[in-house]
Amino acid sequence: MLKLFERNGSCTFWRIAASLCIVATLAACSTTDTRQEQGADSEIVVYKSPLCLCCNDWITHLEQNAFTVSSENGLDTAAVKQQWGIHPSMQGCHTGVWNRQYVFEGHVPARLIRKFLANPPANSIGLAVPGMPQGSPGMYRGKNFSPYVVYAIQANGEYRFYEKVTAPEPS
Repeated sequence: MLKLFERNGSCTFWRIAASLCIVATLAACSTTDTRQEQGADSEIVVYKSPLCLCCNDWITHLEQNAFTVSSENGLDTAAVKQQWGIHPSMQGCHTGVWNRQYVFEGHVPARLIRKFLANPPANSIGLAVPGMPQGSPGMYRGKNFSPYVVYAIQANGEYRFYEKVTAPEPS
């Protein structure tokens, strides 16, 4: 039988139980989930037209790069773009929203989304690839690649150069 009290009156059982709780709590705090740190477990919600095939291809590109993606189909995505303050010159055919915190407009490569999430530029709310450039994820069909520019979207509605993509992105 378990001896609960020692001769000096201390409660050995409760000391052991408290020690185990402390150890378990410290162990839980010290382990981190790398996938969550990288944003892979957080969902990107893509607002798109149900008729758009390139949007579906972009979603596949994100999923192949370890993002969890869901989509909201609608014929008018302007309200989402307006809500996020995406300037008309920066708009693409779909809008991705990560964790209700950042926006990715158009055919932004998964590699650059990950880079952005790891170190968001000051005052930036996301990235944009305006239009539908040949060679961007969801638009590239294996030939006719054209370099394109990815812009950082600023919280005040302005945008800044982020990176020029000069080669097709791997799936």
